[in-house]
Amino acid sequence: VLYKENVGTGTPTPVTPEMERVKRNQEICSSVLYKENIGKATPTPVTPEMERVKRNQEIISSVLYKENMGKVTPTPITPEMERVKRNQEIISSVLYKENVGQATPTPVTPEMERVKRNQEQISSVAYREGLGKATPSPVTPEMERVKRNQEQISSVLYKEHMAKGTPTPLTPEMERAKRNQENISSVLYSDSFRKQVQGKAAYVLDTPEMRRVRESQKHISTVKYHEDFEKSKGSFTPVVTDPITERVKKNMQDFSDISYRGIQRRVVEMEQKRVDQDHENLTG
Repeated sequence: VLYKENVGTGTPTPVTPEMERVKRNQEICSSVLYKENIGKATPTPVTPEMERVKRNQEIISSVLYKENMGKVTPTPITPEMERVKRNQEIISSVLYKENVGQATPTPVTPEMERVKRNQEQISSVAYREGLGKATPSPVTPEMERVKRNQEQISSVLYKEHMAKGTPTPLTPEMERAKRNQENISSVLYSDSFRKQVQGKAAYVLDTPEMRRVRESQKHISTVKYHEDFEKSKGSFTPVVTDPITERVKKNMQDFSDISYRGIQRRVVEMEQKRVDQDHENLTG
């Protein structure tokens, strides 16, 4: 606080590209000088004995750490403690946002996207180069059994730590909201389907194999059709003759006779002659 009080108000200067370049050069120079001051060393291989000693040291350190720890009295987490914890998190979030100054957003240019992709590829390549060679080990039945047991133990512990929940009844309002959500999802899915799939044909290559299969299917269909036709040839389907069918059949026969013999035309001519004769009798 006293240090900040003694410091006067300064004039902020923008970080120019020239300043960035000078800063990077200084970092590079510092790195080069540091490496020059380091003398030449003789690398020593990591032997199994060194690995064993390292593991023993880690185990001893862990044991000593646990021995130095005194006994503590566990305290239950009360609702008041939970409330205070949540309040502290909210206050920390608010103070963090207040201390953050105003920033100027910069657009993401294609050059920045290209550099980002290159960095990701370089990181992926460097990560793979740093990986050593591994020896694959087969998955034995014993390993499968241990894996299943671990999953079951994890499931049991998870269910034990779960608190008891309060079931809530399904009210008509909840059912209505659920149906509305399903309808909205269906409408959005249909719109997406119409925009992306509907009206677009699926192109399939016409390969010689597909043409051969298509010709084979045609031959099989033709053979099956002729086989069914030969089986049904010479057979008939009996139909029950009722009075209505007989009447319809007789009417159709009468219509056929009238059309064939021209009876209808002669009836029309005779009717016209009768009309003309009646007309003459009335005028005469």
